[in-house]
Amino acid sequence: MDLTELLKFVTKKEASDLHLKPGRPPLLRVNGRLVPLKTDPLSPKEIEDMVLPILTPYQRDKLQQNYAVDIGYGITGVARFRGNIYLQRGTWTAVFRRIPYQIPQVAALNLPEVIETFADLPAGLVLVTGPTGSGKSTTLAAMVKLITERHPVHIVTIEDPIEYLFQDNMASVSQREMGTDTVSFPEALRNVMRQDPDVIMVGEMRDWETMSTAITAAETGHLVYSTLHTNSAAQTIDRIMDSCPPAQQNQVRRQLALVLKAIISMQLIDRVDGKGLVPVVEILLNSPKIAKQIETGETKDINEEIEGSVAYFRMQSMNQSLIALLVNGAIDVNAAMKLSSDPEDLSLKLRKLFPKIEERGRGGLMAPSANDFSAITELMDVKRLYEEQEDKWRQRLVEKDELISSLESDLSERDRMIQAKAQQGAEVESEIQRVRADAERQRLEMAAKVTQLNDRIRDLNQKLLGTGASPSAPAATPQTGFFKR
Repeated sequence: MDLTELLKFVTKKEASDLHLKPGRPPLLRVNGRLVPLKTDPLSPKEIEDMVLPILTPYQRDKLQQNYAVDIGYGITGVARFRGNIYLQRGTWTAVFRRIPYQIPQVAALNLPEVIETFADLPAGLVLVTGPTGSGKSTTLAAMVKLITERHPVHIVTIEDPIEYLFQDNMASVSQREMGTDTVSFPEALRNVMRQDPDVIMVGEMRDWETMSTAITAAETGHLVYSTLHTNSAAQTIDRIMDSCPPAQQNQVRRQLALVLKAIISMQLIDRVDGKGLVPVVEILLNSPKIAKQIETGETKDINEEIEGSVAYFRMQSMNQSLIALLVNGAIDVNAAMKLSSDPEDLSLKLRKLFPKIEERGRGGLMAPSANDFSAITELMDVKRLYEEQEDKWRQRLVEKDELISSLESDLSERDRMIQAKAQQGAEVESEIQRVRADAERQRLEMAAKVTQLNDRIRDLNQKLLGTGASPSAPAATPQTGFFKR
């Protein structure tokens, strides 16, 4: 049996994984379920002949030393595959994960829109967590692709093995693989600081040395993406703290509270229509209160803060994500209950929103028994809730009407004041015109008087000049009579 043909068949059937195990036919994981091919069981020799020839000398040595090795394998024009070859019961076994050449957009993965904003962060640490096969690598690749389309930066990825192949766009991307381009994650992270990176993607934080170096890189102004195998945001914080030496925990809590920007926790769940899987996503953003809880070690309160920060920060818990999927008809309530880590909390939230949704999910009757008084009590409770809600809305409408009336009154008062000001302005303008007219009249009268005075002075001057005596004339005769003195 040829490995290349098997992997092509995996791609044709859109399976996510191929399992090769001695004593069984090849197994394909389709929509989350393992399906055996209708062929003869594989022998240990057949598996050995299929997988060992594709290994490099370094990978062969690592396989012989560790009895397991991760590899990347590509088929031109088909897909890439992330493989793990390992020893079980003394025989070689292999698993290959299909990785399409085409990296999907974030929107195409049915993820919340807020995740796209994580591609625009200038610096900090963003973690994508979840169990194996939950879509961590695909989500990480989609965000890195978004960066290449938006920002002219240098991105360095450190992977084991390289999965998605990134193309340079606005950004330049350098991809380094364990065993081929570097010897270890910590060594690659130490060297990456000399490679002028803006964004660093670490395929997985497997040990404390890698975690510590990644946190330090984020602290020094880089944007760092990585993954962890945890099921929730709070569990992710605890996992990092558990990996940290006890003497450094206080310092690391302060560092993490400062550099952590977001945690995306993912799981996959069957769609209600049977057409594949859909992600259930918990989102934590490092709000001031979350940062304080991380710094003080109050991780048990993180989930409550996430659920209370939906409107402002656009966070959401796993149960809230499940409720959103249920409301939109994407999943079944039974599947949601099985997946939830806190089904009692989920059940309570659902019963508050949809009193009969769990009965519908279990195939129960919508109509209660005619002899069931508890159903009447439930209906009365629902009626009371609706009436209370209606009273609240009625009160809000009254308050809005009062506010509108008050605003209309203020507006009318302003209109009246504007009209009064306009009238006063008109009166002032009229008075100004009257004063100007009086001033002009007085000016004209004064000009006329000045003209008359000038004419009178001219006449007097002429008379004086016409009747006045010459200087050589004899002196006048002295006056006599009454006026003599």
